[in-house]
Amino acid sequence: MMFATIYVPNFYLQAATRYQPELRGKPVALIEEHERKPIIIELNDAAEKTGIRKGMTPSQALARCLSVVIKARAHMQEESIEEILVQCAFTLSPFVEKTAPGICTVQFTANRNLSKKTRHGESLRWRISRIIQHLAECEIRAQAAIAPTPDTSLLAAHLARPVLQVKDAKEFLAPLPIETLGTGAPVCC
Repeated sequence: MMFATIYVPNFYLQAATRYQPELRGKPVALIEEHERKPIIIELNDAAEKTGIRKGMTPSQALARCLSVVIKARAHMQEESIEEILVQCAFTLSPFVEKTAPGICTVQFTANRNLSKKTRHGESLRWRISRIIQHLAECEIRAQAAIAPTPDTSLLAAHLARPVLQVKDAKEFLAPLPIETLGTGAPVCC
């Protein structure tokens, strides 16, 4: 049995800025505007480099970088991206779980899905790479991993650039810092 995880990093931020290519490269932070005291819940690398961190208020973020763009969550876009993500996952297998916002886990149980070459001579890794490419064409940046367990595939998806295949979970997990293993996400990335 094998598992694949398709992961959309900064899911909420990607949804809020999906059709705004002019924001690429600019510092952008995201808030949940319906909170009593809005705080930053996600930010891009450009915003992080200016000293902005999750948990700051918009005014604290602006104090660190006047050019930061503060966006509110776009719930309709989040639903749209989730739907696209799930539909793509179902092209791989009928066993799909919407694991968390921006994360789908796919289970492969049939021998035909696990073989080195699947239908029409396509490898599983190649099929997943095509899905990542399709998502990019839909203005959704994603990454994915294939592994023998769902937890390993989730962790590997966080580290994938854009697709990573793990054959031996113990070998893959051994060199990772313990902080990475505890959160399911990379410490540095």
